[in-house]
Amino acid sequence: MSSESAGRFAYDGLDRILHEKARLGIMASLLSYPSGLMFTDLKALCALTDGNLSRHLQVLSAAGLVEIWKSHDRRPQTLCRLSTHGRERFLAYLEELERVLSDASALKAVRVPDVAAGWAPA
Repeated sequence: MSSESAGRFAYDGLDRILHEKARLGIMASLLSYPSGLMFTDLKALCALTDGNLSRHLQVLSAAGLVEIWKSHDRRPQTLCRLSTHGRERFLAYLEELERVLSDASALKAVRVPDVAAGWAPA
């Protein structure tokens, strides 16, 4: 293996905070709505419970990826939106995912060679 291919498929840009399924859905939803989404709408779009969405938003907020705004007009409401940093970080994450997809697409046509004689399944 050459030194330039070492770590080729490490995909260091796949951010663990964003890579979790529910948080990926939250971030994609908020990217689609730049002005933000109300908590109840975000909950419905991502098919999450109140508690589950709240916990994931806490993680994303602590990382500086989302902003959470509260209003107490007639009843409490919560608006969620991507922070500037969150938008940049999520777009970089999506670029890394595109690299994964590109690599996988290029490799799916590669024929899997037969295993040399003398090898047995573990």
